[in-house]
Order: sequence, then C-alpha cells, then structure tokens
Amino acid sequence: MTTTPEPHPPHAHTPEPHAPTAVTPNAHPPEARTTDAHGTDGHTTPTRRSTPTPPGDTRADAVRRDRPWSRPGRARYAARRLAGAVRPAIAVHRADETALVIERDQPVTTRDGTVLRVNVFRPRGPEPVPVILCAHAYGKDDLPRFTASGRAKVSFRYRVLRQTSLVRFSSLTTWEGPDPAWWVARGYAVVNCDVRGAGTSEGTGSLLSAQEGEDVHDLIEWAGGRPWSTGAVGMLGVSYLALTQWRAASTRPPSLRAIVPWEGFTDAYGGLVRPGGVLETGFLKLWDLGLKKVRQTYSLRAESLRRPVVDDWYRSLDPDLSRIEVPALVCGSFSDNNLHSRGSFAGFEGIGSTTRHLYTHRTGKWAAFYDEEARTAQLRFLDRHLRGLDVPELPRVRLEVRDRADHVTEVRDERTWPLERTRWTPRHLGEQGLTAHPPTADGSVSFPLRRHGVGFGWTLDEDTEITGPMALRLHLELHGTDDMDLVVGVEKWSRGRYVPFEGSYGYGRDRVTTGWQNVALRALDPDRSRPHAPVPACLVRAPLAPGEIVPVDIALGPSATLFQAGEQLRLVIAGRWLSPRNPLTGQFPAAYATRGRGRCTLHWGPDRPAHLLLPVIPLITDPPEH
Repeated sequence: MTTTPEPHPPHAHTPEPHAPTAVTPNAHPPEARTTDAHGTDGHTTPTRRSTPTPPGDTRADAVRRDRPWSRPGRARYAARRLAGAVRPAIAVHRADETALVIERDQPVTTRDGTVLRVNVFRPRGPEPVPVILCAHAYGKDDLPRFTASGRAKVSFRYRVLRQTSLVRFSSLTTWEGPDPAWWVARGYAVVNCDVRGAGTSEGTGSLLSAQEGEDVHDLIEWAGGRPWSTGAVGMLGVSYLALTQWRAASTRPPSLRAIVPWEGFTDAYGGLVRPGGVLETGFLKLWDLGLKKVRQTYSLRAESLRRPVVDDWYRSLDPDLSRIEVPALVCGSFSDNNLHSRGSFAGFEGIGSTTRHLYTHRTGKWAAFYDEEARTAQLRFLDRHLRGLDVPELPRVRLEVRDRADHVTEVRDERTWPLERTRWTPRHLGEQGLTAHPPTADGSVSFPLRRHGVGFGWTLDEDTEITGPMALRLHLELHGTDDMDLVVGVEKWSRGRYVPFEGSYGYGRDRVTTGWQNVALRALDPDRSRPHAPVPACLVRAPLAPGEIVPVDIALGPSATLFQAGEQLRLVIAGRWLSPRNPLTGQFPAAYATRGRGRCTLHWGPDRPAHLLLPVIPLITDPPEH
C-alpha cells in the first residue's frame, strides 16, 4: 500500500489572546463536567455545575465599539495554514484494482436521448449487490495520481481548503465522493456519474436544474436495472453530491431506496449566492474555476450578479423537499454556516420522509465524511434500507456539542431538531450588553460601516448549553446611505480570550455562528418565518429614508455550544464581513460584497425592543417544567 507522506499532526485550537482594547470579564477555572447522566426524558444530558459562580464584571459586557475582523492570533494561524497547503493532511492508498470489477465510461441514455457516462465499481462474483450512486460535475475520472516516488497528488481543493485532521481514502475516490474500494469491500457496487455537460458525458448542463434531477433519476433507474444490481439504489456524497440527491429524490425514482445527503444546501439564493440578500463574491469565483471544463447553459456566479432578488429562476433551482419520501440520513454540520449548514437542517426538517436521521458535527467536512464513526453510521443506515438487514436503527438526531474547536464535550441522541425542550430565551440589547430584562430607557450606539462594528456581551453565571438556530431583532437608522449589509456573529470568550471554532472552507478561527441581512431586503416571508428562524423574502428593495428607523430581523445559523460559568457570549454587529480579507488569516475563499459608505445607529428602548433569541437547553438539575 502506497501512501502520501504522513502530514504533521494538526495543531490544537487554543483560545486566542484577548484584544487589547477590550475589558477582561471575570472568569473561573473549568471544572469536571459529567457527560453521561440520564435525564428523566430519556436523553443523555450533562449535569449543570452544582454551585453557580457569581456573574462577571458587567463592564466587560457593556456595549462598545469593536473590530471583529481583527482578533489576535492571526500570524500563528497563517503559519499553520500555509504548512497545511504545502503538505495537506491527506493520505491516499493505492487501491487493489484486481479485487473488484471496474467498468469505465459505461453509457447511459437519458429520456431525451443524451448519453451520460458512468464508472462502475463492483465486487467480483455472480451475486447481485445493492448500488451506491453519486452524480456531480467535478469529473468522475479526476482521481488522485501518484508520482514516480509513490507520492499521491490530490485535488487542488485539498490544498486551498484547510483540513482539520488526517483524511484517508483510496486512489479510486473522486472529490467529495464515496470511496469505491471501501464500499465494494462491504458488498456494494458504486456508480460514479458525470452529469450532463461534465467529464465524458454529452450535452450541455444546467446545474441544480430540474433537467439535472431528471437525468439523475434516469441514472438511478439504469443502475437499478443492471444484472449485477439487486434493484436497490442509494445515494451518498458531500456538497454538490448531496444537492443532486435532493433533486433526484424529489422525482421519486422507483429504484431509489435511501439517500445520504452529507451537507447540502436546499436554497440556492439564501444558501449560496445571496444569504440574506448579501452578494457572495468569493467562493463562487473558486467554484467557477473548478467548473471551467464543464459545458453549462449558465454560470451561477454570472446569474447572481444580474439577479439581486428572488425570482422564478432562483426558485427553479430548489428541490421540492416535501416530495422526498425515501429514508434519509442527513448530515447537518455546525461548521459550514457560509454554505451548507442552514440548508442541511432545513432539508432534514422539510423532507416528507417518515424515516429520517440527522447526523451533526463541528469538524472539517471531509474529515467527518471519511472518518470511522461517520462511515459506520452510513453503512448501518444503508445496510438497513438497501439490504434489509435487521441492524439497529440510527438515532433520530446524533447531536455533537463542543466548547471549542478541538474539544467535544458530549455526543448524545435526541428526538427532534430543534430540540423539543429548548427554552427560547431573549437577551436584550442595551447599554449594559445583553441583559435578561429589556431596558427601561431609550438608548443607541453608532458605528461607521467600513471601520468598526459594535459588541454586546453576556457573562454567564452557570454552565449553559446553547443548541439550535438563533435570531436577532434590531432597530436601526442609517446616515449617509440608504442601505447597508448587516453581518452579525456570536462569539465565545473565556478568561478574556477569544475561543475559535471550526468554520466553512476549513477556517479554524470561526465564531459560534453568523448571520447576514441586507437592510433594503429586510421584509420577511410570513409563510416560512418562525420566531427563532426569520426568513427574508428578498423580493423588493425598500431603501431607508433619512431619519427613518426600521426593525430588521437576522437569522443566525445552527450551532451546539457549551458555555461554562464565567465565560462570555458576545454578539458582534458590523457592516462588513467579520473575518480578515487576507487569504491566509481569513476565511478564504468566503467574501461578500458589503457596502462600506455611511454610518449605522442601533436603537433600543421600550418602544424599540432589540434582542438576541437564544436556544437554551435545560440541563439535568433544572426543575421540570409544568
């Protein structure tokens, strides 16, 4: 077996030094925390610290100017990221191709006569086997290559996007796809498909379209009808390989028995190109570069530039989740808020399947997909639904809670998402920060859109788990401009130090969660919005008049975080992206076209209630609710 040279072990994520302009809150040393106590509702839940610590210095929580994109520790992080780009944490072993049957470039004729091509990997022997299918535009033949010295050369994406830990797969594995060598060894066939216009398939593709869904439907039926197939087909894959699952499953192919969409958005406008109406300009450029060889009828990046609001074209890109009825194992990560997290959780909530499971994590996308625990869950799910084996059913929700990027405090089973025992708790914005009670007097704070933001703190006086989506209600006024792009984030601070979490695209210095909202597109969709999850309609722009004060609701993505007594939750609000622009220190390739001219004033008071709605999870020592 040939492998790439062993990469340096990943560096632990340690809390970053506190910014010199901030006031250090009182903090207390961490104590042991029980993670295996069982609550009366059958959940595995932690025990709350028995003796609450006194609240922190309220001066540290008070509203203040902030520069969230300038957290200390950037140089050390850049050095680690550069080392990872030179030697990515990827280990590729050379597959023994004599141990399986490989049929390359097999033709599949779709209903309109277009010929698509697929690679088939299956066990040797006469017995038919169930099929795992994936379909994408990245090229089914774009595989790792080995140099004369035996070193593997992998996709450039693994160098550009930081890896959190060693990722292992065989030389037959395409970008974000299932490893054929691993699955064939467990009695499955793997069919890897070039979508229309990609690789060796014919035609011109329309990414995310209904046409693509019909094509994948036809690919599924072809695979289900092969003599080496049992007729039971499942789908598995990450990112775009999840998007084709949503779309194909909504067409209800008879041979499709289960899907495993591993992190895939379900709303092209809100999940990818314009979250909250704010134009994404970074990832789309990189994605376009990776698709330069694909024949397309349109470019998503080009369309996003000329389509600022939701229209019928954007709606045509989204699957009808209610039509998906097959069993589904959905991966919803807390570490991809820029791209897939919100859509994955919406997919889990919105599909029509009665048998559905949610697998959550907050590590790297690829490290999670190929690790032993996730593969075991995938295999158990597919063995049950493609083979009909009597194996234990997966939990409805596998919940992973962290207190920092590199430390899991607990993994437990839950029955619903959001958690049914959530206490939706507002913390009110005011001069003293985020308070339990709304302010009794009017107040305000202003900041220039380009140079500063503001922060509001809450120092917790007891261990608190915050799991679920968040929602922020603001009242604001603009000066020198009639519109702005709000970017808000929730951070964790411990002993005066910034605590980083894993984020999108391998960014290792992310916040707990983030949200975006263009102010002119603030009107909500009343049919889709909920108090904890506002959904902007993004249909008609309504710029602000001078002196006008308006309410604005901002959705923040899902997370699962333990805050210990004495730690601070900090809400940051700005008019620009919250991470550095430098690709080595920031969240490359993420970038957003935010407006930089003018000032914003945030207002609060009895007639203008402003609050952050938090999903607080009761711990075992909380009294039962009546």
